[in-house]
Amino acid sequence: MQEKSSSIPGPDAPSSNLAAPRVSFVSLGCPKALVDSERIITRLRAEGYEFAHNQAAADVVVVNTCGFLDSAKEESLQAIGAALGQNGKVIVTGCMGAEPESIAEKFPGVLAITRPQDYESVLDAVHRAAPPAHDPFLDLVPPQGVKLTPRHYAYLKISEGCDNSCSFCIIPHLRGPLVSRPAAEVLREAEKLARAGVKELLVISQDTSAYGRDLRYAESVFRDRTVRARFFDLASELSQLGVWVRLHYVYPYPHVDEVLALMTEGKILPYLDIPFQHAAPSVLKAMKRPANEEKTLERIQNWRRLVPDLALRSTFIVGFPGETEEDFAYLLEWLDAAQIDHAGAFKYEPVSGAPANDLGLTPVAEEIKESRWKRFMERQQTINAKLLKRKIGKRLQVIIDEAGGGAAGQRAKGRSKADAPEIDGAVHVSSRRPLRAGDIVSVKIEDSDAYDLTGSAA
Repeated sequence: MQEKSSSIPGPDAPSSNLAAPRVSFVSLGCPKALVDSERIITRLRAEGYEFAHNQAAADVVVVNTCGFLDSAKEESLQAIGAALGQNGKVIVTGCMGAEPESIAEKFPGVLAITRPQDYESVLDAVHRAAPPAHDPFLDLVPPQGVKLTPRHYAYLKISEGCDNSCSFCIIPHLRGPLVSRPAAEVLREAEKLARAGVKELLVISQDTSAYGRDLRYAESVFRDRTVRARFFDLASELSQLGVWVRLHYVYPYPHVDEVLALMTEGKILPYLDIPFQHAAPSVLKAMKRPANEEKTLERIQNWRRLVPDLALRSTFIVGFPGETEEDFAYLLEWLDAAQIDHAGAFKYEPVSGAPANDLGLTPVAEEIKESRWKRFMERQQTINAKLLKRKIGKRLQVIIDEAGGGAAGQRAKGRSKADAPEIDGAVHVSSRRPLRAGDIVSVKIEDSDAYDLTGSAA
């Protein structure tokens, strides 16, 4: 078996006050394993790590093992033992990582054991053992990547594509079927964002509650434990990062009820963005909406019994082909019963390639669409105003989006836990002390209108 201890010299770089962490790398086994080592080393080198031939001089040692034959396993175990003796901080990856118990039993002191080709887990373990020395004067990209949102909140995409076949939508054609990211990959990104100062994570995808189904809810290694690619498990892990976690685009599958427990415990925000699209059974059937036979109103009422301060956001389509006046009246009655906190409506527009074009249903005239849209928005505005008025006199946690307060006297602008950025309402905050974007403050609510709240910070 071939053994290589890789030390990759880098080009001369401008001097920096930050000492680059050093890694010693042992690569065992076949050429495929060597390529894995090259990929890991390339990623580490790009992050500014240096490499050392001398294991004792390194900040951490990575051993890429081979487990094809017993003799190869023995060689790998010897390499791990030698690295522990020389350095003490050892990360194990490669083929033997598929059977971690054989390593952990003999060497309980290793920092991490990762499966073959699980590059991200190796990088994560190296980052924890020897954090990269980020230098803002030299590094082109910050650790959390380049974001177009304000520094204090970020969107966290957990999957691509969609397996649903809604008749008005061509997203599966444009973006393909559901492709979920491994849980560990999502959590590593979330962790970087939290370390960079993000206070609120907005979890998004085309169908967030279907997360992991395509992976058969496979496990992946994050930190020192395995995490399933499952909606509840991911939400539970994200709740441990110490930031607000807001769930968007959640289809009301039965297992969504599980996350209510996290809300009652204050671990994630009491907020669900569920695109109901309509309420009339005949329209939902024509739309081919998933879960359209669920007793949605009963579930909403049960959710609110469990989480009294739960905020619901949704979108609806009016004027879908075949929608009758009776269907629309049903939708308005449903709105009154559901008391959705934030609801928007769109007038149906035919999309080229959408199955709805071929259903043979009677199109709704444009003037009727316009009338129904106005009636919907007026009804929802009345609901909004009533729900917001109930919050007067209460104290709410508010995250500040626009600075204000202090000597200038200008009100700051923020959002409560019930409000997502850009699409929901705002809280206008008076404060004697200056409030900066990203601050989370306690605000006593003093007034409201149809969309926003007004109050003063403690």
